[in-house]
Amino acid sequence: MSLPTGADFNPPWPLRSGHIQTMLSSSGIRRRLLPKRAHKVQEDAREVLVDVGHGDRLSGRYTPQQVLPESRGLAILFHGWEGSVDSTYVLQTGSRLLEDGWDIFRLNFRDHGDSHGLNEALFHSCRIDEVVVALGQICQMFPAKAVGVAGFSLGGNFALRAAMLAQGVPIDYVLAVCPIIDPSEGLFSLESDAPWFYQAYFMRKWRRSLRRKQEAFPTQTYFELAELNQNMRDLTRSLVMRHTDFGSLEAYLDGYSVAGDRLKALHVPATILTSRDDPVIPVGAFDALALPPNVELDIATHGGHCGFIRDFSMTSFTDDYIAARFNAIAR
Repeated sequence: MSLPTGADFNPPWPLRSGHIQTMLSSSGIRRRLLPKRAHKVQEDAREVLVDVGHGDRLSGRYTPQQVLPESRGLAILFHGWEGSVDSTYVLQTGSRLLEDGWDIFRLNFRDHGDSHGLNEALFHSCRIDEVVVALGQICQMFPAKAVGVAGFSLGGNFALRAAMLAQGVPIDYVLAVCPIIDPSEGLFSLESDAPWFYQAYFMRKWRRSLRRKQEAFPTQTYFELAELNQNMRDLTRSLVMRHTDFGSLEAYLDGYSVAGDRLKALHVPATILTSRDDPVIPVGAFDALALPPNVELDIATHGGHCGFIRDFSMTSFTDDYIAARFNAIAR
């Protein structure tokens, strides 16, 4: 059976614009227009707190499938930066996989969704160890005959890194949609190449998240007010100097890079799907990847950043794309 590829995605005008795809991907308009079936994964979902050690916990939602006599497997979904288990793309993908008989676990990263009060220490993108532990705990809590992990944007980066580090965790397949490859290049692109509203969008969400963190732990001082008014680069540098041991912004960004040949250590079968018109993650970093034979790189012409919106129903090509590949590994 042939699997869908990025070349199959050919949206109508004006959805061929990478900017329109990107802006619609997480928009309220899209959420309102999506069919009810795209929210199915929220029904019968139960909250799960995952112990990741040192008194810290991550939150998630587990939804068991009810369409097959036996589940195909467990699908674990990672959202993007400042997204959550209830981001539109996570709900839509989870609901699609649920229809095909997969149990679904949607994981919140630290300080995402409604989890700001769970742990005192602040989220940053190099907190990969707790995600690896969480994967192991989730697989123990919900044993399955097949385990697939799918992540979007920063969640795709986390999925790829976690699969490289998760020794002994029974992950069968990883799929990353528009993952961050070279964080330093991505930050530079947002500052200098992307339209101003992308950085404004991410900064608004990040500042709101940091305020929620401060409210959850009022005796802590995570940032001074003047620091919160900085641009993305300088606020990230303040995060690094205040809350990590990296010593410099450059070392921190390199700490979660998967650029060049770093993914050669990935032994789990994997797919990376991105688009040439992604205005957030430069495609050049994907072209420069040195990948092992078990990692498929699929670059579509259109799709924007985590968009791949098929038509004006606001449904996404990635749903069928991910489902087809997950179903293949279940067989």
